[in-house]
Amino acid sequence: MTATAAIDAPPRHVLHALSSRRTPGASRAAGAPGSDALLGGLLYGSAAEPPIAGVPLPLLGASKPVQDVWFGQGAVTAGANAQGVQWLHDADWLFGSVDVAETAGLEAAAGHAYAGLFDALRTTGFPHLLRVWNYLPRINEEGAAMERYKRFNAGRQQAFLDAGEQVFEGSPAACAIGTASGPLRMRFLAGRRAVRHVENPRQVSAYRYPQRYGPRAPTFSRAALAESGAGRLGLFVSGTASIVGHESVHIGDVRAQVRETVANLQAVLDTARGQSSARWSLHDLHAVVYVRHARDHAAVADELARAAPELGCDAAGLVFLHADICRRELDVEIEGHAWAEGELV
Repeated sequence: MTATAAIDAPPRHVLHALSSRRTPGASRAAGAPGSDALLGGLLYGSAAEPPIAGVPLPLLGASKPVQDVWFGQGAVTAGANAQGVQWLHDADWLFGSVDVAETAGLEAAAGHAYAGLFDALRTTGFPHLLRVWNYLPRINEEGAAMERYKRFNAGRQQAFLDAGEQVFEGSPAACAIGTASGPLRMRFLAGRRAVRHVENPRQVSAYRYPQRYGPRAPTFSRAALAESGAGRLGLFVSGTASIVGHESVHIGDVRAQVRETVANLQAVLDTARGQSSARWSLHDLHAVVYVRHARDHAAVADELARAAPELGCDAAGLVFLHADICRRELDVEIEGHAWAEGELV
């Protein structure tokens, strides 16, 4: 071979496209253009049948159920493990779920759920946990000298450590939402390719919170960016609330909490813009709005229309749910996901 001879690089795997659609009702959603593999979904306002998972929270201001449905491409493989985790995956993306009863307490249930999750990811070869939705019964209730959310965080972080996973930089996007009753429910999305984690310069990273918030810090990043195939990116925004630094602000003023939450969402989007060529905006966000007190729904919706008129203006719209928030002094939380043309930089 001469010094100038070209060396052929191995072809890069063509990523199967990941996409989602927000649709009314509980009907089986059709795939997005170019997608044909239903991986799973979240149904708001109604019971569901696998692979769609019902979210056990009442809808606010809506008369019919709404669902976020996730699609891959090509052949789909189903699986389950001994810890009760179930999943569907294509060649590049996996959507899974697990429900765990609290027979030995919430900390143990969280540890069991996440241990099962990591076992599933190892078994299937999907090493990159992208997004987790956690639904905890009675999240703010005190018990055994510690709030239940803090016990959940202890079990979650220990499971990450036991599995050799990142508990600080590199942890997935996530939310932890309070339900009235039932088991600990967890839904998750994972992939084969590494993701880019996004933080908010207005806030201390959750995994760096001081011990006043519990003996173990929450294990999540503010958002995650992923190549989603076909020249597009996915942005997965964690539950976002009225927190500056690590302090809750505007306690007792739900409208001011909405404005601060929007400012934090915008800061996350701005940071994501700096890590990719995509021009993220609030208009792109398929958002879910959690409201602690049903009586505040109208005020939250009105303030969102004032502070972020572009949020929910696309075909996806907004979903408002009656739920408890991870800090008892907070009254509203917003999370969501978005898609845009672009690449990581």
